[in-house]
Amino acid sequence: MDPQTQDLLSSIANFGGYFGLALLFVVIFIVVYSFITPHDEWKLIKTDQNTAAAIGLGGAIVGFSIALGGAATNSVSIIDFAIWGVVALIAQSLAFAVVRFIFMPKIVARITANEVSAGVILAAISISVGILNSACMSY
Repeated sequence: MDPQTQDLLSSIANFGGYFGLALLFVVIFIVVYSFITPHDEWKLIKTDQNTAAAIGLGGAIVGFSIALGGAATNSVSIIDFAIWGVVALIAQSLAFAVVRFIFMPKIVARITANEVSAGVILAAISISVGILNSACMSY
C-alpha cells in the first residue's frame, strides 16, 4: 500500500475515533444534564410540547458541542480529547447550577411553566459557557 493511501486510511480512522467518541459524549451529556435538572426535559418536550424546555435543553446541547469541538480541535490524542470532554461536561453542568442557584433560583418552575424567556436565557448562558470553554481549551 502506498504512503498516501496509508495516510488517508489513518486519517479516516482518527476521524472515526474522534467522531464516535464525540457522539458518545453528547449522549452522556444529555443523560447527565437530564439527571441534574430537577424537571424532566424529555417529558416536557415530548408530552407537553414545552418550548422553554426545548430551548433550554437545545442550548445546553449546542453549548456542550461547541466546547467538545474545541476539545477535539486542540487535543493531541484521543485520550487528551476524552479528558477535555469530561472537563467540558463538568463546565456545562456547573453553568446550569450557577443559573439555578445564583442567577435565577426559580428557573426550574419557569421552564416547567413554559416561560420561553427562561428557556432563552438558559440556552444563551449554556452557549456562552460553551464558547468560553472551547476558547480556553487551547494550549
